[in-house]
Amino acid sequence: MNESDGLAPAVQSILDAARERAPDGERVSVSPRSLPDALAAAEADGRVPTIAEVKPTSPTTDGEREDDPVALAEQMVAGGAAALSVLTEPEHFGGSPENLRAIRDAVDVPVLRKDFLLREAQLDAVEADVVLLIARFLGDDLEPMLDAARERGFQALVEVHDRAELAKAVEAGADIVGVNNRDLAKLEVDLSTFEAVAPHVPADVTLLAESGVSTPADARRMREAGADGLLVGSAIMDGDVTENTRTLVNA
Repeated sequence: MNESDGLAPAVQSILDAARERAPDGERVSVSPRSLPDALAAAEADGRVPTIAEVKPTSPTTDGEREDDPVALAEQMVAGGAAALSVLTEPEHFGGSPENLRAIRDAVDVPVLRKDFLLREAQLDAVEADVVLLIARFLGDDLEPMLDAARERGFQALVEVHDRAELAKAVEAGADIVGVNNRDLAKLEVDLSTFEAVAPHVPADVTLLAESGVSTPADARRMREAGADGLLVGSAIMDGDVTENTRTLVNA
């Protein structure tokens, strides 16, 4: 299957931009902060393990958040976030490697690089604790990209949407998997997506629910379905990020 078959125009535009983006930087070597450990520590502390996302803008949201990214990140950690996700995609999400670098220097929690990585050299743009690898976009290149990320020291969050992509992720050796509740063809969000895929994830895989968690009830629903952690962007970025984070981690 061509990885771009059936994608929504907004997603296709993101993918096209990722193909054109020139790699930047020498090969990195990372000593990562453990994402699974951070999620487990949050749970032991009585918090819903939450990865809060610093997302200045998005094709699926209205408006743009112009606050200092470092200040936003610190406020999310103050609200109880176990880890952070930072957009580095510039054209559609207003992100940058510089934002991630500054945030990672300012906080002591794991930081996920949220971008659309298609080639090994793109891994070297910035040091992070975790990188996102999207199974649908990478296709047969998933396993070599996963290996290349680990060779640099990165942990890798492999994103899937259905059981077929999950099977490919597990076969490739993924040990952190995120189920995206957003359909990249229609951009519709359905929390039952996670509920359908989660029972088939191996017990030794750290499992995240991505997209569509907006309320404490949503958070509880995903946790009850087996999520070890939640990745939340828009619901935290819309308003007071400290209070929004605190509301979800105390769900």
